[in-house]
Amino acid sequence: MAINTGAAAANPGGTGDTHQGINAPGLQVFVFALFFIFGGITSLNDVIIPKLKELFTLNYTQAMLVQFCFFTAYALIGIPGAMLVKRIGYMRGAAAGLLTMMVGCLLFIPASNTATYGLFLFALFILATGVVLVQIVANPLITLLGKPETASSRLTFAQAFNSFGTTIFPIVGAILILGSLTKVSAADLSGPALDAYRTAESQAIVHGYLGLAVALAIVAAVVWMFRDKLKGEAHQAGAGFAGVDLLGRPRFAFGALCIFLYVGAEVSIGSLIVNYLKQSSVMGLSTESAGKLIFVYWFCAMIGRFIGAAVLRFVNPGKVLAGVAVGAIVLILVSTHTTGTTSGYSLLLIGLMNSIMFPTIFTLACEKLGARAADGSGIINVAIFGGAVLPVATGFLADTTGSLALALILPAACYAVITAFGIYARNPAQDYADA
Repeated sequence: MAINTGAAAANPGGTGDTHQGINAPGLQVFVFALFFIFGGITSLNDVIIPKLKELFTLNYTQAMLVQFCFFTAYALIGIPGAMLVKRIGYMRGAAAGLLTMMVGCLLFIPASNTATYGLFLFALFILATGVVLVQIVANPLITLLGKPETASSRLTFAQAFNSFGTTIFPIVGAILILGSLTKVSAADLSGPALDAYRTAESQAIVHGYLGLAVALAIVAAVVWMFRDKLKGEAHQAGAGFAGVDLLGRPRFAFGALCIFLYVGAEVSIGSLIVNYLKQSSVMGLSTESAGKLIFVYWFCAMIGRFIGAAVLRFVNPGKVLAGVAVGAIVLILVSTHTTGTTSGYSLLLIGLMNSIMFPTIFTLACEKLGARAADGSGIINVAIFGGAVLPVATGFLADTTGSLALALILPAACYAVITAFGIYARNPAQDYADA
């Protein structure tokens, strides 16, 4: 394994992750804002999926191409994105990501004008490409802006702003994108009335994303003004293709696998919530009522991250990770072996267990990567592709067994592997030069 000379450059007095962090007072607030933005925009998929499904008369498989295209960007852009960030730096990388997101929003104009579903999917892919770039910057940067021993706490606190975005944006998006047309169904219209509905509905989507494009342009301009604010930023070239060699480090490879499994489990459960709560044996809710309870899932995640940010400053991150992963398994077992509100709310409370998983897995996997942090972030972002793969597998399991409860075995298995990683990573990582 190559010697971590980049880390030494960032910290002449030591190697690995012993640096005292990048000297950029006040920059943490900027990073929190990035987490809020990319979290909120990602959650808007929950608003646009049902609208596109109705607008283009799609089946569920076709409608879920929205999520597939979105998460595929992580697989395709993660490594090239890390290479770009290493070349131009964190702040310029953030500006590039924000501008790419803006372009994705603007592509909704031709997509709406032509009423072409493929163009909507392309626009979402470009939007997701920008999100990936911003996330490649935000995750390692927040860990470097302070003491290494409190990195898990800082990233968890930042992820709380991500959850805040996922809670707020769907509410605002529903007002801007859905508006008064939410009570109209394309299935009840035909001829000129249907054409008028599609035109109005497309314009509602455009107006929502145009507002986002303007906001992103402003944020990108502010970021560009402070592009030289970072002092002491350093990156090291990997021995392989943009850090693939890091997968030869067991701790990092195990962590990357757990990111794949965690995102897959989280998206799988989130995708099943409405149908799960509608079951007569659970809560027997209508689609609308069940949909409103998704707020509980994300609100729990947000609260859990604020709590976790404090807890992780005093409790071993690996032990906390193992504990919440076991908690998620227990909640799945409770949900699948009970009925009524107990069954429903125990599933929703898994959001509380999920809260600290991503940031804790990330920091434990990338511990002491030093100047290889951008490489590690790129690989981790590729692993987020689990959000496209495992939900499909969970859905297939539900179709095969005819039971949503049995399908939850797959997410439970993911949490079991994450428990093992928490136990494995409870001890400090070796210096990169010694790994």
